[in-house]
Amino acid sequence: MKIRIKDNSVRLRLTMSEIDKLGNTGEVDCRTEFINKPFVYRIVQTDTAELIASFVENEIVIGLPTNMIKELVDTERIGFEGQSGPVKILVEKDFVCIDNTMEDQSDNFPNPSLKC
Repeated sequence: MKIRIKDNSVRLRLTMSEIDKLGNTGEVDCRTEFINKPFVYRIVQTDTAELIASFVENEIVIGLPTNMIKELVDTERIGFEGQSGPVKILVEKDFVCIDNTMEDQSDNFPNPSLKC
């Protein structure tokens, strides 16, 4: 899972296996191990109607409603966006890049822009 943060905007991009895990377990997370404390970002299934976000003890938690998770898993839907207080949230599938990149993209979704 990739995270991009800019000002009051948080964007999370999930690979195919992460979408599957989210659908099967209701949760997916990643962590960056800093010297004194890890930074964790997590998506959890919620019973809410909208996306929600919180930040507690160096952990960003994005709550994604059950129906949105089901739609990400079962359809071609690319993602969902919402607002939690002042924070704009975007959760989406991670596609293979069109340009050349050294990053491993074997678990990314096929890029719809590459279809004829």
